[in-house]
This record gives sequence, structure tokens and C-alpha cells, in this order.
Amino acid sequence: MTTPDAASVTATPAAIVLAGGRAARVGGAAKPLFEIGGASLLARTVAAARAAGADPVLVAGPELDPALDVTWVREDPPFGGPAAATLAALRRVGDAETVLLLAGDLADAGGAIRTLLAPGPLAPDVDGRCLVDADGRRQWLVGWYRTTVLRATPLPDGGRDASLRALLAGSMIEEVPDAADAAADIDTWDDLRAHGGAPGRARRTEDTMPQHLPPRRSTTGPTPCAPSSASTRPSRRSRRSSTSRATCRTRSRDRRRR
Repeated sequence: MTTPDAASVTATPAAIVLAGGRAARVGGAAKPLFEIGGASLLARTVAAARAAGADPVLVAGPELDPALDVTWVREDPPFGGPAAATLAALRRVGDAETVLLLAGDLADAGGAIRTLLAPGPLAPDVDGRCLVDADGRRQWLVGWYRTTVLRATPLPDGGRDASLRALLAGSMIEEVPDAADAAADIDTWDDLRAHGGAPGRARRTEDTMPQHLPPRRSTTGPTPCAPSSASTRPSRRSRRSSTSRATCRTRSRDRRRR
């Protein structure tokens, strides 16, 4: 999609953090408010985006933490999926040429952004860049994209229920191997436990979440407080040893995350 004579991108990016998902695997808890090291995942992600020079920083989701120095936006109706949330936030990025697109439940947002930006400016012949895991799956929500590219694909119904792969269809995306699993996110109670986290101030819509993590998942079946083994995502512990990066067209694999 990018023209061959397009300039390399070095200008200040905006940042969009997606933080409005249903979080079904943790009983509807507000995952971005889970805490690691005494700070919420959302606060850590916003701080990492600011450290990378992003301005403005927008959070697509409910106003989970009014103290954060961000612009809050929401797709209408809510729970429209990552493409709809991204398109809603794009209306508020101003004249930023590029956007850091980030999940609000990253365990190590700082490490993820450093890995993403390590190769340097976006080359003239690419539309964006994202991390890719050991299984070759693109981590769309640890990405750096040209704003014009995110706006270029018309999606019906404002992108509701569409994937980020659909939003970036036909784009030239540079892949950066995620050898250190920097894009790991918190999808389940087991994920939170594995990263030494705590529920923090996360809430369900109807009550306060427990102050301590639910019991570890049983090996013989699910417990009332823990997700069943069928809902636990596959392990992503094995990582690529290669540090090379590749540029190729968007493929038919997508990991829809929010």
C-alpha cells in the first residue's frame, strides 16, 4: 500500500491502547486494572507509551482510571471488537503520522515496545510493523502502523466485530521476532499468577473482585473460581532463536486479542 518514495517515519507517534474487552476468561474482571509490581497493566502500558515519546495517548474502553493522563474514547456501541475500537480512537489522534497500537493487558508493555521499536524507523516501503511469536502468529496489538493505512480500509458497520487483520488487509507489514515473549498478555488467572500479579482494583460489573487470586486450576476439572482447561490458551513459551526480521504481506493468520 505504501508508495516506494514514501519517507521513513521518525515523527512522534500517537498511541492507542485497547482496554474495552469483555474478559470472559476472568469472569468479566477489568484486566487492565490487574497489577504487576504494584502498578496496573494499563498504567504500565500508558507509561511505556509515554516513555517511547507517544503523544497523544488514547485508551479505547471505559474510564477505568481517571487519574491517568490519557484521552478516553469508546466505540459505539461498546464491545465492538478491536477494529471498531481502533477506528473510534483514530478520530482523536490529530495529525500523528503513525500510531502505536497496544493491548491493555500486556504483562510487560515496556519490553514489548522496546522490541517493536528496536529496528529503527519504519522503512519507506512498509505500512507498519508488529511483533510475531514463535509460532509465526502476528501480534497485531503490539504494532506500529501508519495512520493513513489504518484509515484506508473501509469496513462495514464501523468495523464492528472485524479483526485487525481485516483492517490491515493488503498492507506491507514488517515482522519483528518476539524472542523474549515480550508480547505476552494476561488472559487468565493462571497468566496473572505466572507473572506474579494480583487482581488489584479490577472489578466485575456487579461486585468487587477477590483480593487474592482464585485457587490454582485443578488437574481433574475446573473449580468454581478458575477457568476450565478448555478455555486456557496454548503455551507460547518456545521462542525463535533468530533475531532477524522479515517484511511480507499480511497473511491469513490473525490472533484477535483485546
